[in-house]
Amino acid sequence: MNWHLQDAKNNFSKVVDKAIHEGPQTVTRRGKRAAVVISAEEYERLTAGKKPTLVDHILSGPEWPEDMDEEVRRRTKEPSRPPVKF
Repeated sequence: MNWHLQDAKNNFSKVVDKAIHEGPQTVTRRGKRAAVVISAEEYERLTAGKKPTLVDHILSGPEWPEDMDEEVRRRTKEPSRPPVKF
């Protein structure tokens, strides 16, 4: 169902109920689609298993140039700064 923004604001509880029981509810602003209200269950279904980990994100990036890879391997494993004494 389509809701004008003002109507959706005034009937938000009804919009949420309809999203839960009837499916996605479209909200329009000035005649154009602006948002879709969906149930939490539908949201979970749509996003399940699609949250990449930090490792996934890093590994999905571009490959390092060979010279950068060599530079990283060449560096010592010692800290570059002395430890801070408190």
